[in-house]
Order: sequence, then structure tokens, then C-alpha cells
Amino acid sequence: MFFGLGIWARLALFAALLLATPNLPAAITLNDPESREGYVTMLLINEVPFPGEGRYVSVADSKAGMLQILWVLHNRLTPPPRGYTQRQIAMVNTTDIIDIMGAGGVRGQVDGFYRAADGTPSTTERVQERLAHLMRTANTGSPGKFADLISYAKQLGEAYFSSGPDGANLFAELRKIDGIKVTGSAYSWMTDEARFAPGGNYVRIPDDYRGGLGGNRFFTLRELR
Repeated sequence: MFFGLGIWARLALFAALLLATPNLPAAITLNDPESREGYVTMLLINEVPFPGEGRYVSVADSKAGMLQILWVLHNRLTPPPRGYTQRQIAMVNTTDIIDIMGAGGVRGQVDGFYRAADGTPSTTERVQERLAHLMRTANTGSPGKFADLISYAKQLGEAYFSSGPDGANLFAELRKIDGIKVTGSAYSWMTDEARFAPGGNYVRIPDDYRGGLGGNRFFTLRELR
């Protein structure tokens, strides 16, 4: 299961109580966590800061981070740039975004998202607890920033499986950074701290090109001849 039953049951009960209470707005809900849409939505929510958390800037900044993270996952699915293989970039050969998300295990491509021994896409307790907290906050009082961010992640997750990332690939046209020829598009993201970098042929996208979004730093690839 994606969630421990207790956590998910509590979320469902909380939403039901809100819906049953007169004069309150409809509760913010998520798609079934066992669906592809629900799993992608959970990742997008988990990977960006919400109000009150470190590195939070604004709703718009966190939304932009969500969209570009989705583009990274998508880019790892598409034919790789010349000189690279999908396995080099994504650790797997696949046409399924869920495989991209879970590649490498618990501390793999996406920390906290992995396939269990039976192949079920899963999340760690840390991810589950944070999501439960964000959902409770989003459904307390009138809809605000938390509800806006969660609804946007849900929108992206739903749209992806019918039409791909719902918004622009900000880094698609990048061809040179600090004199280094690059492939364009981002193929990795990490927490936006100088000590974090994927190494190898990855090239940090600087702030001049909006490379820091939603508490994350995005990386493109060095062009290979």
C-alpha cells in the first residue's frame, strides 16, 4: 500500500467529517494513492516547500517547482540527448513514469518513493506523515495557500496522463551555461543547497535562467559531441 492504513483512514475520516459539517467549504481530496495520478501528485506535493517550511518563497514559486519536477521525470522518459542512454540518466529502461520515480529504491532517484518487494509503488512513513499534515492544514478553515498548492499538484498529476506536463518546459532552449554547451531541458533536481549536486555531466542551471525553483536546484546535461 502507498500509505499505512491508519494514516490514510484518518485522512479519509477527517475529510468526511468536514463534508458532513454545514457551512464549511468542500474538503480538498486526493486521487486514489494507488492510481498513477495519485502517486505522481504525492511526489509533487512532497518535493516542494509549503508555507512555514524552510526554502518556501511563495505559492507561485512552489507551483513552478512542481511543474519543472514533472518535466524532469518526463524528460527521463523521452529519447535521451545524443551520446546518453536512458539508463545513464534515469537508472532504468522504461516507458512508465512510475518506474522513473521508484528507480534505485528508497534512497534512489526520488527519496522516499520506491517499489516494494512485490513491485507495488510505495512511500516511506516520513512522506506519509508530511502529506497527512499538509492535508489536515489544507482542510482547516477556508481554503488557502495549502489547498491551492495541493489542488495544483492534483491538476498536474491528472493532466499528465492525458496530455503530458501541463505547462512550459522552462529549460528546453538552454544551449550554453557559463561557456559550457548543454543539451537543454532539466534531467535532475536536488535540494537547493551548494553541497548537493548530481556530479558527472550534469550542469547546474543558475538563477539567471530560473534554475532555483520551489526549494530545488535544477540541472541540465553537458552536450556530448
